[in-house]
Amino acid sequence: MTGAPSPTPEPGARRPLAATGRVVRATSRGVGRGVAVVSRTTARAGAFTVRQARRASRAEGAGDSGLSRLIELHAINAAGDAAVAISLAGTLFFQVPTGEARGQVALFLALTMLPFAIVAPLIGPFLDRFSQGRRWAVGATMAIRAFLCWVLATAVATDSRWLFPAALGCLVASKAYGVTRAAAVPRLVPASLTLVKANARVSMAGIVGAAVSAPIAIAASTVGPEWSLRYGVVLFVMATIAAILLPSRVDSSLGEGTLVLMPGPHDRQPTTATRRPRTRIPVAVAFALRANCGVRWLSGFLTMFMAFLLRDNPIGAWSPEVLLGLVIGAAGLGNTIGIALGSMLRRINPALTVVLALAADAAVALVAAVFYGLLPLIALGLTAGLAQSLAKLSLDSTIQRDVPERTQASAFARSDTILQLAWVIGGFVGIVMPLMPRLGLGVACGVLGAWALFVFVSRPSRIGTSPGGA
Repeated sequence: MTGAPSPTPEPGARRPLAATGRVVRATSRGVGRGVAVVSRTTARAGAFTVRQARRASRAEGAGDSGLSRLIELHAINAAGDAAVAISLAGTLFFQVPTGEARGQVALFLALTMLPFAIVAPLIGPFLDRFSQGRRWAVGATMAIRAFLCWVLATAVATDSRWLFPAALGCLVASKAYGVTRAAAVPRLVPASLTLVKANARVSMAGIVGAAVSAPIAIAASTVGPEWSLRYGVVLFVMATIAAILLPSRVDSSLGEGTLVLMPGPHDRQPTTATRRPRTRIPVAVAFALRANCGVRWLSGFLTMFMAFLLRDNPIGAWSPEVLLGLVIGAAGLGNTIGIALGSMLRRINPALTVVLALAADAAVALVAAVFYGLLPLIALGLTAGLAQSLAKLSLDSTIQRDVPERTQASAFARSDTILQLAWVIGGFVGIVMPLMPRLGLGVACGVLGAWALFVFVSRPSRIGTSPGGA
């Protein structure tokens, strides 16, 4: 028994199907060509950006002196820090109960004060006695963060109890890197650059590295926060290799001395071949350093206080993540503006700048406390970032002007250690402060006002007549 014959399609019905197929094939080829064009354009733009960045990093003798390698290393470091911050933004602060998070962060942040208060003043003289010490010290901070990022990725994926210790360990290693880098920069500055401009160029490279890395980290975190951390692992491994490959001049301490806060019995005695000359910190440097401590204290305070305040007390219909991103973004913008000004300005008055930076922080903190809201908080973040970069620039210029060249490396390392300690203390105060916006910002204003008064009263009279500028 045979079935009925299949109906033959009408000739007119066959044409639309064929036409549709041709359209689909043409569209597919067009999309393919478009994707290929976009990919080629993106690759070319990326390659052009890398070439221009490398050309800028090697300008004015930086390539010959080896400073360009440190600039590139710092860009990778900032890229890795951005990946860690983006991953933990929605994990460390927003997925853990506030009481538990504040208690654990306060505990581990208090422990971070130990290396800054005890180990940091000793590690510089220790490394000076060993070849390749500083390169391996910088590389160690990168390798430690690579390992901790891997631990963090596992902790985030499995909700492990190692989340907070690993996160705070990354913070400590990042701050330790800042101290070791401060000692390395003066050894690589070419004759055509000043220390201030060299530090500004390194800082700008960090901003560029973070800006380039942030979209990649955000894209990776959409799959899962652990993936942006694994991306950070790759970056820190690259940074470890780059640190070890830094020029050997980073390890050299030939002809250098040590800057001390108080004179010792051997400070004015002739030095021998086994003893590094010791120089007491100049009064202008001490003044600028004290003012910078207040500015850096506010930075640490705002970082921790706002992280917990905005998650429990959001403003209006804004989400905590967006609010924190706006405040941090404003601080980053202010920091970028300050660095750009430092690169462009030919001359500044360091003593006046540090006082104005401290006073501006106190004034805007008062405004934010009285008129608490989104715009005052953004203004506070912008002012804090701008004041921190300008105050640090002024401190760098004062060190370059008043500290003998043989002790400038020691001066930069010790000043950065003290500033990192001020940041940690400010962060600890921000954690233990009750989550009441006007109370917290009012306390910050009071602390800054009292510190500014102390700095101004202790200001030596001869600073006002010393030649400013750098």
